[in-house]
Amino acid sequence: MIEILNPAELARAKQAGALVADILQTLKRRASVWTNLLDIDRWARSMIDDAGAVSCYVDYEPSFGRGPFGHYVCTAVNDAVLHGRPHDATLRDGDLLTLDLAVLLDGIAADSAISFVVGDSRPAASIAMIETTERALAAGIAAARPGARIGDISHAIGTVLSEAGYPINTEFGGHGIGSTMHQDPHMANTGRPGRGYRLRPGLLLALEPWVMEDTAELVTDPDGWTLRSATGSRTAHSEHTIAITDDGAEILTLPTPPA
Repeated sequence: MIEILNPAELARAKQAGALVADILQTLKRRASVWTNLLDIDRWARSMIDDAGAVSCYVDYEPSFGRGPFGHYVCTAVNDAVLHGRPHDATLRDGDLLTLDLAVLLDGIAADSAISFVVGDSRPAASIAMIETTERALAAGIAAARPGARIGDISHAIGTVLSEAGYPINTEFGGHGIGSTMHQDPHMANTGRPGRGYRLRPGLLLALEPWVMEDTAELVTDPDGWTLRSATGSRTAHSEHTIAITDDGAEILTLPTPPA
């Protein structure tokens, strides 16, 4: 299913996007050395509930998972990169943490992910990897405009990732979003320009470049959800929900500006 949102729905999408971004930034500020991943999940639940929103993850049960996800935010640490299921573990100085959050507010979903290093350590390789996914995300957004095709976005993202020397996995990538979290079209993180679905104003897309330091192969934890690099190398993931407009693309998952 591919949805094209009307102006009223787009206004609600902006509110959902701002909520996701604000929650992620609050979680980032609170996450520190010795923070438990289950505390992060509880904080996310509290903020989602307080906003009158609904988690897209608690009842999420796709074919590749093992039963409902059962938590409110994905917490992926170090070699974990996607669908990191919160569990009883504490963060340590220098850990690379990815938080991935999607909520439904007034019938419209928004989805975003951020990666950052916890504590005072600043491992150069981790910082470089995070910055690369952020640059790839910016390139994908720049390529998203009316009349362009999904392949143009994939190509823009993949060019940045491959030029930085990272292998690219194509099993999981970006996706359409709207009244549900995951919709068509799928967007691999590399591709050929000029191919795929043609973008139209009102289309919402979640772009999410992610990489593993030295492999494109994923392995699944015994929890049936958490995906890790097959080599144990570190990972990074950046994601925004955008709306295709008459003039290009608008990022919806930006934090609310300070008053």
